[in-house]
Amino acid sequence: MSAQPTSPLTPEAYLEIERAAESKSEYYNGRMYAMAGTTFRHGLIVSNLSRGLGNSLAGGPCSVVTSDLRVLVSASGLYTYPDVVVVCGEPRLTDVWMDTLLNPALLIEVLSPSTEARDRGFKSSQYRTIDTLREYALVSQTESRVEVYSRQPNGRWILSEATGLDVICQFESINCRMALSEIYAKVNFTEDPGSTPTP
Repeated sequence: MSAQPTSPLTPEAYLEIERAAESKSEYYNGRMYAMAGTTFRHGLIVSNLSRGLGNSLAGGPCSVVTSDLRVLVSASGLYTYPDVVVVCGEPRLTDVWMDTLLNPALLIEVLSPSTEARDRGFKSSQYRTIDTLREYALVSQTESRVEVYSRQPNGRWILSEATGLDVICQFESINCRMALSEIYAKVNFTEDPGSTPTP
């Protein structure tokens, strides 16, 4: 992910540019950051997660939405595109465009070589400031491993890890369980997922 060489932008200017753009960019502190392209493996894992969670949540109060929906971290003004978003109850959207969500319950990022450090550091700290967020998860592309961070009643975040295709991953915030064999269905771990260098 790289910063585009522009003068500082207001959020309103960013949204105007973003809504007309063919590719996605995130926004933070007056700058737009072009998002790296995805890989087949990344897309497959995201698809598996979205389908599995969607099937489990069908008929209930929670819904899964794709990474085309922006999420706004209100505390800092970060506009971002998590790989998988779950919202429970009535979605709170920023404006009449209905393309920016304020109240996710669960966010999932599928780690890539070029984004893992940012997902683990900057984004994780940002996500924790969203008051409606109950869990966020980091999903490996290189092995069958899922890390789930859950907010406790006292505000602390607790990590639980699921490793191995025969293990079940529990998303307690939405009362949903997924086998890692389902999350990683058709994923070939012998292939290099590749990386996109960040300038």
